[in-house]
Amino acid sequence: MNSLSPRTYRSAWRAAVAVIGLAVVTSCTSPSAPEDEGSADSTEGGSDSGSAAASGDISIAVITHGGDGDAFWSVAQNGAEQAGEDLGVEVNYTSDGDAAAQARLIDNAVAQGVSGMVVSMANPDALQGSIEAAVEAGIPVITINSGEAESIEFGALAHVGQSEEVAGEGAGERFTEEGATKLLCVIPEAGNIGLTQRCEGAASSFGDVTELQVDLNNPTDVQARIRGALQADPEIDGVLALNPQVATAAVSAAGEAGSEAQVATFDLSADVIAGIEAGDILFAVDQQQYLQGYLPVVMIKLFIENANTIGGGLPVLTGPGFVDESNAADVAEYAERGTR
Repeated sequence: MNSLSPRTYRSAWRAAVAVIGLAVVTSCTSPSAPEDEGSADSTEGGSDSGSAAASGDISIAVITHGGDGDAFWSVAQNGAEQAGEDLGVEVNYTSDGDAAAQARLIDNAVAQGVSGMVVSMANPDALQGSIEAAVEAGIPVITINSGEAESIEFGALAHVGQSEEVAGEGAGERFTEEGATKLLCVIPEAGNIGLTQRCEGAASSFGDVTELQVDLNNPTDVQARIRGALQADPEIDGVLALNPQVATAAVSAAGEAGSEAQVATFDLSADVIAGIEAGDILFAVDQQQYLQGYLPVVMIKLFIENANTIGGGLPVLTGPGFVDESNAADVAEYAERGTR
């Protein structure tokens, strides 16, 4: 486990983003909400979901494990496509939650001869061969979100995201400060290494953590399972959701169970912001997924055109940060427009 504290990571993140920001200012406009025209939602089956307007010869494939209509990944997609528009780079975003299908998307992008590639690695082992083949073909790869530990090993230029264990530690510390004594950590996606690391991090700083596996694709079952867990163990006084949809389900489940357990979550959405402002959600751990889409496009363009690299072998950190009642209003409008 990484020994750096969340505060140290946040300092490193600010420094890294500041370096990238200088490059962005010289070559693109400030980020704004993507226009509806000319873009499309990601498709779970992996077909092209639209490309940003481009005038140059650089083409970047962004291939993630986010499903169709996922609140988190739609923001990352917005970031990648906005970067493409700002920089005159062609950006093609595709996604598939099945690791084998995601690997095939990577193989297809290699066969198409893309200039660069951005990949999330929820299941690094399943993607290793495809990513290494892309690197062998001379395609610069930047990993995002999950798979920090394997990124450099697979040959990627850099990793952009947050340390999930450190973020989990921070969440556990916040629950401790709030006086919680027993925590339920809800894992909504089997096999996603980053989600497991979040619960492990929370356990390391909090102590008494019970994991609950649910299926994100079955919202009714998610709510029922959380309700059942709270009813079965009244000593649970904290629920850590690992994505926004689970957070809203957990709030409803706690009400149905007659539980006073406090709910917190990873990642932002408009619903999460509203829940924080209403007092239903304690806090959200924010990894700024818009930056995870936007920054790699900038980094690949700079590498191709100027041989620049960023990170020095360490991850470029976009989190963890915390959104709670003290600052929720500051980011609410950005969550509404799809950039936070």
